[in-house]
Amino acid sequence: TLRRDLALTTFAVTIIGLGVGATATIFNVVNAVWLRPLPFHDPERLVWIANGTDANLSAQTVQVMNLQELEAQSASFDGVAAFSPFYGVGDNQLTGSGDPERVTGIPVTADFFPLLGVTPRLGRTFSDAEAQWGAPKAVILGDAFWRRRFAADPGVVGRVITIDGAPATVVGVLPRHFDFAGIFAPGSRADYFVPFPLGEQTNRTGNSLALIGRLQANATIESAQAEATLVGDRIKAGSVNDKLWRNAFRPVITPLRERISGQFRTALLALSAAVSVLMLLVSANLSNLLLARASGRQRDLAVRAALGAERWQLVRQMLIESLTLAGAGALAGAALAATATTFLARLDRTTIPLLYDARVDGLALGAIAFVAIATGLAVGVLPAIQASRQTPRHILSEASRGSVGVSRSWMQRAVVIAEVAVVCVLLAGAGLLARSLIRVLDADLGFASENLLTVRVDPRRASTTRASRNVYFDDVLREVAAVPGVDAIGLTDALPFGENFGWREWGVTLPGQSGPNRKRANALVRMIDDRYLTTMRIGLRSGRAFTAADLDSTEPVAIVNETLARMLWLDADPLGQLLYTAGRERRVVGVVGGVKYFGLDRDSGPEMYMPLRQTGDYHVVDLVIRSAASADRLIPAVRAALRRVDPNLPLTEFHTMSELVDRAVFARRFVVQLIAAFALFGLVLASLGLYAVIAYSVSQRRQEIGLRMALGASPHLLRRRVMTETFRLALAGVVIGLPIAWMATRTLRSLLFGVEPTDPLTFAGVLTIVIAVVGVAGYFPARQASRIDPVIALRS
Repeated sequence: TLRRDLALTTFAVTIIGLGVGATATIFNVVNAVWLRPLPFHDPERLVWIANGTDANLSAQTVQVMNLQELEAQSASFDGVAAFSPFYGVGDNQLTGSGDPERVTGIPVTADFFPLLGVTPRLGRTFSDAEAQWGAPKAVILGDAFWRRRFAADPGVVGRVITIDGAPATVVGVLPRHFDFAGIFAPGSRADYFVPFPLGEQTNRTGNSLALIGRLQANATIESAQAEATLVGDRIKAGSVNDKLWRNAFRPVITPLRERISGQFRTALLALSAAVSVLMLLVSANLSNLLLARASGRQRDLAVRAALGAERWQLVRQMLIESLTLAGAGALAGAALAATATTFLARLDRTTIPLLYDARVDGLALGAIAFVAIATGLAVGVLPAIQASRQTPRHILSEASRGSVGVSRSWMQRAVVIAEVAVVCVLLAGAGLLARSLIRVLDADLGFASENLLTVRVDPRRASTTRASRNVYFDDVLREVAAVPGVDAIGLTDALPFGENFGWREWGVTLPGQSGPNRKRANALVRMIDDRYLTTMRIGLRSGRAFTAADLDSTEPVAIVNETLARMLWLDADPLGQLLYTAGRERRVVGVVGGVKYFGLDRDSGPEMYMPLRQTGDYHVVDLVIRSAASADRLIPAVRAALRRVDPNLPLTEFHTMSELVDRAVFARRFVVQLIAAFALFGLVLASLGLYAVIAYSVSQRRQEIGLRMALGASPHLLRRRVMTETFRLALAGVVIGLPIAWMATRTLRSLLFGVEPTDPLTFAGVLTIVIAVVGVAGYFPARQASRIDPVIALRS
């Protein structure tokens, strides 16, 4: 039966395959990011211990002493471990065998891996002796780094490698399922791990650790929170070791899963809702097609009924056909989902945690089977009910007249109205998210991101003193500035949207003030050279930029942004004023506008710039190059220029600033693109459904239309009547759909930027798009009706 109607079968299998593929892909993403347990032992007992509720990482991290006191005084924890989030991606250099390479090392406490329940595939974890200050360096390699750099050599354990010019012994290799960056720092990478010593030396560095705790079997988050709060109060009261430098500890304990994936919950719910709506549209469209097909099979059904087929047998036949279509579509959808899921999991610059682990597993196959069965039943139930309601005499009577039942016609129209209503909801959500993305992309970054190329330059191995580093910088700038096509160059220790130490904050106060009323601010600190502001085109509001004369031997100076200036001096002129930070006074010589460093949808906070040549408090430095030349042409020339300065400098990772900006909006764009694709697919399905209903109605009314034309009705009048019927159905769907969309889009508030959930422009756009598509869907049946030959229609 299905083979005889090959066109309908092919269409049905195709749209079911697309719908099931989209549904399964989103399920795989949601499963990886939110549903599947974290790849740790007993992950439900793992918690994140933040220091306050600020979004700023510096404020959330804790001091070494705080970790030690929490572990010693709390009975709710089976253990507390930590890692230092203040590492720079590519800050370290691996030399020796092979080409020099920039690598990323993550400092972790000795019990970090045992607390998570992560067992190395080779070797062991760190010993207590290796986690002491001044101990010989030991490293544990990540699985991907081990496979890429060491060709998965099982004999790598015990080998001595050279990192930053110093020997380090490999003591272990982590298992493949543990991807630190994919879990804790998506979009980053973690090549190896080093021990973080817990002692007085590291305690002086201040808040430098991100804490993870494992609850006792009988403990709850509430009990752990109460105990941790008491520890924080004791530290605040000064009852714990007064001789040590103490920072405030305001513990906030949440499940580790919430910390890792919680910010994406709304987006995942929106994607799940959108793909569920899409499957409803698929089911509705196929129901309409099968209803139309059933009317063409009236004679077949009548003969079967006349020959003794029971009602349940007719219903069974219709349902088996629809389930067969759904099963074939599910097979195609499973293949599509596997391809799409693999593509998403391999995205290199994703900022969505755990997305790397998205895959088609047994649970996903079960979900595909469930969706297929549900779709098959959903699309077959209306035709089956319709077929079972009529007697053989009634069926034969209708079949002989070639007419269509009123109830079937009503069902088809009701389904189309529901499709239009659902599409309105999808389009409204996609429109709001798209407008929000446009607002984000149009946000003022505080600098010009186009035509900027960046590369990491590391003077540490080539220079050991501040003076020699300045000479190194002079050589780098001179050689690169001479490259044809280079318009401007500059140096900084922290790029906007970059990965190197971007969260560093320093406390800033005004000299001479003390007591509770003194003005204090925590400012993001950037070390830059005298060309950086010009190269980045960061607006100078007043004063001057740094010059080559701002050296260690001259007066310490600083440039502040407008936000920090208002916080410290209110409406007074900050130029010439002194500020105190990091144990030193600095004179303000300039004021600049704010720069977005961490997100296009986040306001710039207080920022402070210091001359690179006047301080040694930085790790690595990025070279920023402005040029109208293409990156493909510029990179080889810049690489050759830098090789002349330092032949051993790793120069494999060049980035354009546009790439860094795109990475910053990856998650938002990801959600928008998927929901927009679902909305477009739904719009196509609804328009096809509307077209099918109107075209079928025209074909069933050929005799009526022929009679009207014979009695003098003009083609224009007939086209207008068909278009009126089309818009009447669409209007009913819009009247139902827009109020639902008006309420549903309020759930997207946390995903929107610069756009209200009830944005009238978006809803006006939805109405315009629906009217335009409905007009196209109704035009062709209307034209067909106006071209019917009355003589042929009446003879038939």
